Amino acid sequence: MNWLDTAEQKKFRIKVKDFLDNYIPNYYKNITPNRLAEGHTGGWQYDYKVGSNEAKEAALDWVTNLAKHKWVAPHWPIEYGGAGLSPMEQFILRSEFAWNNVPPVAGPGVNMLGPTIVLHGTEEQKKELLPDILSGEITWAQGYSEPGAGSDLASLTTRAIKDGDDYVVNGQKIWTSSAHKADWIFILVRTDNDAPKHRGISFIYTNIKQEGIEVRPIISGGWEHATNETFYQDVRVPIKQRIGDENRGWYVAMTLLDHERSNVSGMIEKKKTLDSLIKFLKIKNCRYVKSLSFSSYSRQVVDRYIECEVGFNFSLRIISMQDSGLIPNQEASTAKLYNSELTQKIDNTGMKVFGLYSNLWDPNDIRSPMHASFTQKYVHHISATIAGGTSEIQRNIIATRGLGLPRG
Repeated sequence: MNWLDTAEQKKFRIKVKDFLDNYIPNYYKNITPNRLAEGHTGGWQYDYKVGSNEAKEAALDWVTNLAKHKWVAPHWPIEYGGAGLSPMEQFILRSEFAWNNVPPVAGPGVNMLGPTIVLHGTEEQKKELLPDILSGEITWAQGYSEPGAGSDLASLTTRAIKDGDDYVVNGQKIWTSSAHKADWIFILVRTDNDAPKHRGISFIYTNIKQEGIEVRPIISGGWEHATNETFYQDVRVPIKQRIGDENRGWYVAMTLLDHERSNVSGMIEKKKTLDSLIKFLKIKNCRYVKSLSFSSYSRQVVDRYIECEVGFNFSLRIISMQDSGLIPNQEASTAKLYNSELTQKIDNTGMKVFGLYSNLWDPNDIRSPMHASFTQKYVHHISATIAGGTSEIQRNIIATRGLGLPRG
């Protein structure tokens, strides 16, 4: 693992910094902690489609300039509109984006569906879908998890039965992020009920606004609407909207192009959160913190910062492996486990620092320290150790694949 840029990496980092110095729209330069209340929707794709007029204008400006460098989808092959960046170049790009508060390379369309189409899609699907994913004309949601199939996704029961040239889909998905903002959705469905559970699944996509699909909001404890339930009742999906072979959808969904998976953006966001907290607490005569009560928690703030540095090294380790042609396995589970639990520890520390002021929930209440950001994050991130693979699952992977411990 090398902590220093090579000459070529240094040159690329300078190129990214120069780009950011010249092309960040003012809208993204002036993001405030309560931007959600002002209409910011998160991610330039959603800004472009359902944001305020200011957000739409900024998103169009941003993606237009990104496209000049093919950085909308930096991990895609050049022949499909991407930049074909190496894993380490992607790491550098995402790091600099995160430090500058600009919209990340994100969204299920760019990060997941696009690479899947490149690998498994027909030429017709590539011509039809890839340009609209790059331009943001179509926004996407991912329909994988179900009430009875979360960590054990292969147990999904949403069914798709052939009827002429269509599949007829019935079932339910849950924790469907941004489904209320999306135009289309790609979903895993069971097409062979008698096959072993991993072998009877197909990968299809459809318009989320068509008849038979209902999107119901799931509101978090902090009043945030980020995820949803989606219900499918006799939804007709043309068979030609299947990606890959029938009953091979599990393997289609699990194969993505080699792109940056270190989650360095998340770790940088944590460091910035702590930087903001420390800066806030240094305000002269800060009325939110009494010196006696804070003295015991100041050491915890320092501990969290050190833990962020450890987390950054986990990210660097993973990307160093990928850049060397290796595939992180238990290393990725270790980083995910560490990252999600650190998320909750930082929120918890911030809550304790502000004591009873942490009972204030409203970001716009002038009495709320730091726009109640720690209070909001504390409840939003309850699911951090569940989403993307529970902590229990990650520990099992580390134990069996990493430490060679027996199963059962």
